[in-house]
Amino acid sequence: MSDLNREFNIAGASAGHDQPAVRSGAVAVAGEHSAQVQRRVPYVMMVLALIGLAVAFYDSYAIYNGQPLWCPPPINGCNEVAASPYAHIFDLPVGYYGVVYYLYMFGLAALLAYDPLARGLRIGAVLYAALGVLFSLYFMVLQFGYIHAFCIYCLISAVTTVLLAVAAVSHLKVTQASRSAWT
Repeated sequence: MSDLNREFNIAGASAGHDQPAVRSGAVAVAGEHSAQVQRRVPYVMMVLALIGLAVAFYDSYAIYNGQPLWCPPPINGCNEVAASPYAHIFDLPVGYYGVVYYLYMFGLAALLAYDPLARGLRIGAVLYAALGVLFSLYFMVLQFGYIHAFCIYCLISAVTTVLLAVAAVSHLKVTQASRSAWT
């Protein structure tokens, strides 16, 4: 008997039935991969949330103190966007909402790192990230369609939000697949 057959026999297949053992080995390898993804994705989400938080905090801090935003040389629309009537929702600067959003996403990601299989946390992360993507899309439409100016911080926030949504969805899919593979 070859070493490969012996390995699968250890996994529980009888000598004449290699096919079920191959499936068991594949599920074990897939399970190890999904377990790694389950552990890593919440930490990636925390890093992304911290990046978004830094951007939103800078924007909020500058607006709160009445300071102009620093924009890289080719892009000069940050202050035009910040001074537009669309930069406030219920008389609060949009950056304040960004700080709350990223703090909440960081908290969800930290809780997912602690309990990656919690159904409510996984669904909450996907829904909240999707809400963030919708707001980012709305703000991009406002910048290009109505304000006619472009803010690099808004773009960084939008990309970060999309990446958070991708991470949240991938975490949901991997955890659903791993739960169904082992039940």
